[in-house]
Amino acid sequence: MEPLLAVQDLKVHFPITKGLLSKTAGYVYAVDGVSFELGAGKTLGIVGESGCGKTTTGMAILNLIKPTDGRVIFQGKDISRMTKHERKTLCREMQIIFQDPYSSLNPRLTLNRTLSDPMKIHGLYYGSERRDRIAYLLEKVGLTPEQGRRYPHEFSGGQRQRIGIARALALNPQLVIGDEPVSALDVSIQAQIINLLIDLQDEFKLSYIIISHDLAVVEYICDRIAVMYLGKAAEMAAYRKIYTNPKHPYTQSLLSAVPVPDLNAKSERIILGGDVPSPIHPPSGCRFHPRCPRKMDICPQEEPPFEDLGDDHWVACHLY
Repeated sequence: MEPLLAVQDLKVHFPITKGLLSKTAGYVYAVDGVSFELGAGKTLGIVGESGCGKTTTGMAILNLIKPTDGRVIFQGKDISRMTKHERKTLCREMQIIFQDPYSSLNPRLTLNRTLSDPMKIHGLYYGSERRDRIAYLLEKVGLTPEQGRRYPHEFSGGQRQRIGIARALALNPQLVIGDEPVSALDVSIQAQIINLLIDLQDEFKLSYIIISHDLAVVEYICDRIAVMYLGKAAEMAAYRKIYTNPKHPYTQSLLSAVPVPDLNAKSERIILGGDVPSPIHPPSGCRFHPRCPRKMDICPQEEPPFEDLGDDHWVACHLY
């Protein structure tokens, strides 16, 4: 069956300019060859340290950032080759939930306006049908229709994120990208929002891409997990395989840092040396080799291929 979304060798390089003539002096290799597929009704988690290219990948999929190279195929159509009208239709099918639930909302618009404007732009629903749709969305995310007359500053952080979720659902999308959707919230509120996303996925038949640095979040909500490091995918597999049998040394180090709620449990923390290299001058060969505790002679010389070890478990590492 054809996947809903296919990302093929996606690259996003930001030019660095210098001088009065803004001459290109180099590039920031934010995303440098990422590939994956997402089926309808499924959830993919993208995890990694800050600066690894997670958010840029999500923005490039939505065409909010123009990819330097590669293809993003949604419903069998290459986004880069779409006409202006097709891209407008695409906006209805692909939506995003931003990290900061306050700065992503217009403080001058009431909640009703926030939800009705996208419908007006895309010509969806009219009159009482639109009001009913807004009331329906508010109830689905745990708010009341009466709150639609309020402004963003009158809501708490968790309520504002519920508004962001309602706005993402206003146009009946098929794919929703959550860019750290719970990282700015209290722990107790995080659980409520995650459960809400799971319930909405079942009811609206949504596909999710959840971008996060919190491995506990993606374990709870995702079917598959892709681990990124310095613009590239290091490992990708079903969430159970990632948590029970991680292959890449970077994935192993990330998992060793996850707190275990058991006083008697013993876990060995894997401490990585050095800092994350600059994406302007990424290391040769395997990009993780300067910090890898299992580095071999071949690692600085040759880039490891991203290969399937079997049972749809993909790893980019010379150890395998």
